Amino acid sequence: MKFSSPVVCVPRENIDTDQIIPARFVKVTDKAGIGEHLFEDRPDFRVSKGSEVLVAGGNFACGSSREHAVWALMDFGFKAVVSTSFADIFRQNALKNALLPIVVDRETHALLGPGTRVTIDLAAQTLSIAGGPSVTFAIDSFSKTCILEGIDEIGYILKHEPAIAAFEKQNH
Repeated sequence: MKFSSPVVCVPRENIDTDQIIPARFVKVTDKAGIGEHLFEDRPDFRVSKGSEVLVAGGNFACGSSREHAVWALMDFGFKAVVSTSFADIFRQNALKNALLPIVVDRETHALLGPGTRVTIDLAAQTLSIAGGPSVTFAIDSFSKTCILEGIDEIGYILKHEPAIAAFEKQNH
């Protein structure tokens, strides 16, 4: 997975999941269309379609374990969120849904103003700023493999079905 995009910014710290997608929109089980309500109650957070990278302030997506926040971001068109830190539950939900939560240091974060063009290369684990530096980001190998191969946990297990069947045959 490698892509380039201008960034949009919501630089405020401690944006919680209720600000990302208000509670009244989390009764749905279908992900399609939920992005229409992204930041619905925050008119000061103006994000426009066309960017695949959201730059957010620190401790992004704190609050509840609302997976709908990830769904809304992805349905809106984002493939990655860049911040100095993420809430742990959001980070796990993001990775399970193939949304990249990329942590950068404060100096790199400060270079990411509205419209700055970045290239994200998951295989190389790099975020490159047009006309600026390239930095590496951390991601666990399991999540990286799943995202690169377009599979979830079940798909990962099924990929190893022949080895599992051989093991079962040998040990029964």
